Amino acid sequence: MENLSNPYKLESIKSLQSTISKLEKALSQMTQKGANTTLVKKRLKAVCIGLAMLENTWNQKPHFYTEEDLAEARNVLAGLLPSIENIYVKSKAGSPQRTLLERRIKALELAIHAIDNRFNKYVKRKKDV
Repeated sequence: MENLSNPYKLESIKSLQSTISKLEKALSQMTQKGANTTLVKKRLKAVCIGLAMLENTWNQKPHFYTEEDLAEARNVLAGLLPSIENIYVKSKAGSPQRTLLERRIKALELAIHAIDNRFNKYVKRKKDV
């Protein structure tokens, strides 16, 4: 995962930042309407954690999430993939929406991979102790 090109890494980070922005807007609108915001809040937290894990992996930025937070985020991110992939399949080839969805899928997969790597390192450290 560290062998990816810098433009590819930047594209993934920008994709997650864009997703966070969209979720924040959705949360704001739903809050104003008095709608249930539980799902959006969960997704927003998960994408923020995914972004933090990519920045930790690639830029050594610290993160302050617990193992529990990481596990929950991984499940939420993995749960998002099938619906995004379904929309991707239905989107028009070459369209901006398809490009955006393609980048979002790759970014989410990388975030899941980064979380998995964090768990593998933790398990290895526990075995060594």
